[in-house]
Amino acid sequence: MGKIVIAIDGYSGCGKSSTAKAVAQDLGYTYIDSGAMYRAVTLHFLNRHLSPTNPKDILSGLEDLLITFQANPDSGQQETYLNGLNVEKDIRSMRISERVSDFAKVKEIREELVAQQQRLGRKKGVVMDGRDIGSVVFPDAELKVFMTADLATRAARRQQELIERGELVDLEDIKANLGQRDEIDSNRKESPLLKVADAVEIDTSNLTFAEQVAQIVHLAEQRIKQTEDYASNHR
Repeated sequence: MGKIVIAIDGYSGCGKSSTAKAVAQDLGYTYIDSGAMYRAVTLHFLNRHLSPTNPKDILSGLEDLLITFQANPDSGQQETYLNGLNVEKDIRSMRISERVSDFAKVKEIREELVAQQQRLGRKKGVVMDGRDIGSVVFPDAELKVFMTADLATRAARRQQELIERGELVDLEDIKANLGQRDEIDSNRKESPLLKVADAVEIDTSNLTFAEQVAQIVHLAEQRIKQTEDYASNHR
């Protein structure tokens, strides 16, 4: 069976990452966690007390930045490494959530990470989620999905994720954080969050996790068949 590129964009808290991971697993594809990459950049800069508004700090921070992914041998889950160190737990904290948009809007940071992401997608058979995947990173992706959900649902889901990691955060604080991130991501100058014309919109407010995964897998299978039929007819 042929392979395609699947680009999943959408708002924070829609379940993009967990959905993309499950879709990749069902299809036997590679999952590229763009959100984790931006969170790792944020951690890298904060730990070094580098500012996203200082040009010298930005250049300094990007000089020795290396983000990779490795599968945990015990759980089988993909985890994020920053310059050789496992930072999967650190990058999921509220401390990083509150600052990630500040770094994600910096042109130089985005250009560096987009270049890394595009290299990972050249062989096809990848699923990637984020905010500018269908518009900037993989504009030629065979399947583009835009995920959305109402703010209350997204906040409740994010709170549950944090609780499972042992972090208790007030629901109203999470709503405020998500609302602020929506505003920043949608209105930033560099690669704003938007739904491209050829993306399929999926509202996950009233869907179970299994249902949203199944929808995207079904769409992917349709696109794979269309791609194979086109290739067969143009040999």
